[in-house]
Amino acid sequence: MLKTLIVLLMIALVASLASGLVFLMSDRGNPNKKRLFTSLGVRLGLGACLLLVILFGVITGQLGQQNPWDPGPSATEEAGTQN
Repeated sequence: MLKTLIVLLMIALVASLASGLVFLMSDRGNPNKKRLFTSLGVRLGLGACLLLVILFGVITGQLGQQNPWDPGPSATEEAGTQN
């Protein structure tokens, strides 16, 4: 569930970035149009939400360092910590 939310937030960030590019090209510096700044504000808000969701996941233990290429602690490290 949490990983799905992170992926959705990343997709929304890319969509906001693309809309900002479209607004930049179409408005051509028109001072009456504020769509580019609105897109920037949305992107900043989405980025902040993404950071908070990742921080929440790490603090609660839902996100961690479980990499498929990481074998985890070795038997010698576990034996050394038990003594």
